[in-house]
Amino acid sequence: MRRAILFGTLAAALLLVGAGAFLSNAGKVSPEAIASSVVRDRDLLDRAWDLPVAKSFDRSVEWQTNASLCGPASLANAFRSLGDAKRSESAVLRGTGKCVLGFCMMGLTLDELADVARAGDRKITILRDLSPEEFRQHLLHSNDPARRYVVNFARERIFGAGVGHHSPIGGYLEAEDLVLVLDVNRDFQPWLVQRERLYAAMNTLDGSRKRGLLLIE
Repeated sequence: MRRAILFGTLAAALLLVGAGAFLSNAGKVSPEAIASSVVRDRDLLDRAWDLPVAKSFDRSVEWQTNASLCGPASLANAFRSLGDAKRSESAVLRGTGKCVLGFCMMGLTLDELADVARAGDRKITILRDLSPEEFRQHLLHSNDPARRYVVNFARERIFGAGVGHHSPIGGYLEAEDLVLVLDVNRDFQPWLVQRERLYAAMNTLDGSRKRGLLLIE
């Protein structure tokens, strides 16, 4: 019995290591692509950080601790900005049965992330199959301090490489039509992108279903 448990534990650990290596390699984007694919103008970023919702993040993001935890890290940052108690990946995941041993096998889908978020006290809504105009309307609402949005998108559509990813939206500069994405990956850090490009990256398939937005109220 002990030998079976030992082999089972070892097999699970090797599986996690293998999945982690796959995610890290598949998600690799060159520093040059990261720098050139999005808007990092200092004045525009400063203005974006002064938007009502972005201000609540105190110009800081708690980075995901491994390649699979972008979803839980996004929730932890959003909840922190709302003053909630669940301010870490482990706190967000506690009691959900997801991401055992601190690793989400192949990451979390939008629906799985919604299940994790619903373990808290907030109202959680999945928004997918949005039209471009519906997406724009939600971006306008992303400046409402009572709301938080997490966007699930395909990095490849913006950076030319990478896999699916989750990050909070910090706000929307309407006049410039730019979205502030508070990227939870330390290599990327917060960036601005044109609304149409983020929509194209979000309006992609993750398996058989579209990616989209998670609305937290």
